[in-house]
Amino acid sequence: MDSIVQPAATEQPSSSRNRLLLTVYTAAIFVSALLLFSVQPLFTKMVLPRLGGSPAVWSVAMVFFQSLLLAGYAYAHLLMQARRRIVPVAVHMALLIAAFATLPLGIASAYGEPPASGYAFWLLGLFVVSIGLPFFALAANNPLLQAWFVRTGHPAGHDPYFLYASSNIGSFLALLSYPFLLEPMFTLHMQNRFWTGLYGLLIFLIGACGVLLLRSPKLAEVDARAEDVNAPAPGLLTRLRWIFLAAVPSGLLIAVTAHISTDVAAAPLLWVLPLSLYLLTWVVVFQSRPLLPHKWMLMLQPAAIAGVVVLLAFGGEQNLLLTLGGHQLCFFVIAMACHGELARTRPPARYLTGFYVALSFGGMVGGLFAGLVAPFTFSWIAEYPILIALAALCRPSANERLAGIVKWYWLALAALAVALIAPSYMTDDLSTWFEDHRVWVAGAVGVLAALLALTLNAGRWKIFATVVLALALIRVYPADEGRVTTVRSFFGVHKIVVTPGGYFHVLMHGTTIHGAERFRNNDGTPVIGRPEPITYYHKDGGIGQAVSAIRERKGAPLKVAAIGVGSGTLACAAEPGENWTFFEIDQSMVDAARDPRNFRYISSCMPDMKPVIGDARLTFAKEPDGAYDLIIVDAYSSDAIPIHLATEEAMKIYKDKLAPHGAVVMHVSNRHLDLETVVVGIADANDLTSWVFNEDSGRDSDYIFSTDVVISAREEADIGRLASSKQWVQTEADDGLRVWTDDYSNILGALYRRLRDGE
Repeated sequence: MDSIVQPAATEQPSSSRNRLLLTVYTAAIFVSALLLFSVQPLFTKMVLPRLGGSPAVWSVAMVFFQSLLLAGYAYAHLLMQARRRIVPVAVHMALLIAAFATLPLGIASAYGEPPASGYAFWLLGLFVVSIGLPFFALAANNPLLQAWFVRTGHPAGHDPYFLYASSNIGSFLALLSYPFLLEPMFTLHMQNRFWTGLYGLLIFLIGACGVLLLRSPKLAEVDARAEDVNAPAPGLLTRLRWIFLAAVPSGLLIAVTAHISTDVAAAPLLWVLPLSLYLLTWVVVFQSRPLLPHKWMLMLQPAAIAGVVVLLAFGGEQNLLLTLGGHQLCFFVIAMACHGELARTRPPARYLTGFYVALSFGGMVGGLFAGLVAPFTFSWIAEYPILIALAALCRPSANERLAGIVKWYWLALAALAVALIAPSYMTDDLSTWFEDHRVWVAGAVGVLAALLALTLNAGRWKIFATVVLALALIRVYPADEGRVTTVRSFFGVHKIVVTPGGYFHVLMHGTTIHGAERFRNNDGTPVIGRPEPITYYHKDGGIGQAVSAIRERKGAPLKVAAIGVGSGTLACAAEPGENWTFFEIDQSMVDAARDPRNFRYISSCMPDMKPVIGDARLTFAKEPDGAYDLIIVDAYSSDAIPIHLATEEAMKIYKDKLAPHGAVVMHVSNRHLDLETVVVGIADANDLTSWVFNEDSGRDSDYIFSTDVVISAREEADIGRLASSKQWVQTEADDGLRVWTDDYSNILGALYRRLRDGE
């Protein structure tokens, strides 16, 4: 290894060379970050059609990216142990060129269809074989280039962590520009071409960085500062603390994304927002003079934890914007406090690569817990409150005020826990009062934790225990009225709610009802016989009218394909002698709908139903052409949409499978996105005419909902009496709107149109 003796005065780099060094290295790190974090939404969007557009694809993608970051950081750490500077430059350039040879990005052609189970591991394998090499090369750039920069002898080399902030600025811009700029303006093909070209530019910049390193004076080694040279290596406890501080916000990133995608709103546009905030925290904390001082964040962190407690108790339906903004603001403050601790305890530059290995290892651990372990372990989003509680342990050790009083806190907390939890085992008015005031009870305990930190400077374990009690109260006194059963799979968390008195069984995904069945009449007597379809599927709604009109037009039993099972309601829309085939991606949903303790539609009306399991774009494409009189597309989870089922290519598949006078019915009810114009556009692109139904039922109290439906057919006569119905409006495609295809979609545009129309 080169000597670390100071170079002679005549060997000092000139100021112009210093500027060149700083410019080239900053540019390389910035471009690398742009590539690193634009590839996440780009490739994830490519993969989504393989697994039904599930938000869990994003969670598994995050696990992959965090794991590859660890591998890249470890590779950089090992590479910088070489004694000669030419070795890391030559090896890394060879790796970058080899990775460039695998571009443009694409799903590995040899990779087959998803299996019937084990989606997460199949997906991890798909990421590895498809983009593993170029992403691995990108992952190593940040620590590697910082280490090179230190060894150039630049005056700022003794503390190169400011370059980490530059890296995260690039990451932050990449993520925000994707949904707001790249996705609305460019096709996936064009995005891929831009990405490949930018990768080529990066190779040139890194090559320039390598040349500048090799041309640096051989004696211009990094740590000119004696205190850095002589500083002891970080101990094991310090490294473990780094890992923990990195793991908690990393896990929270996935958990809060899962929460807002499942329990509040599931617009995929929101997936990048928590990640953008996460990256922004790294930008801020590693600035030379942070805009938000660390001590401020430590003061705000307990309040943010208490805020999450209140928001979880409050729920998400009452005020969507408040809860979405609230969860992400609290996440930002908590991540700032954790990452600020990492910045405060960062080691001298000579231990830089080891520090980044610890950070990336912690990030991977947090991601694995929230993205892979939790979904297989818990039937609800339990990882979110668990990580919120663990965030209290990320605080630095403290000297408690009023120690004589605080020492009795454990006894007082135990008594408080008994007093608050015991009523849940009772059936009297006290238990009812606690259920009705759960927000105030859990919130008060959460605020108590914040007051402990701010007024008494209490130890982190006391704060942790108090937060655990507050979160436990939310589970002890749930917000849902009636009995609740949760079903969790790779595709999300579904709740089966039995309303008070057992009058209705309701299927919910997040805050959206996906089906319901009446089990008791208004007089309390049980409902017997064939269940009546309700919610979106009642006989007077859009889907019910479409089924009866096509049946009447044909004058014979129908052959129907229904994409999406839900609670199984449509099973009772079939009449004897008809052939209905259901397509469903989530086996757990089929199992829940089959169970007569949950819903009786399938067991009463179609007990021999054998759904085709798998993503409908893949399985339905295998059906014979011209086979179906009616195709019903009703596969949306919460307010998220599987985009690949609403594209021009998807509609072509539906059209090919239609009988000569068949029709396609698409259920497009959505609180956040205008999907009617999307469906009309893709139908028009396939020479189909569309009619729109969006009449309010006015009967929500009976679980009979207003429904937005689009029916598309080749000729007006194909939809029978619907063509002359005043409830159905023939609608032309908007020439000003770009048609959604497998290569282009614009979620932001659909969101804007819904907001613009005030719906």
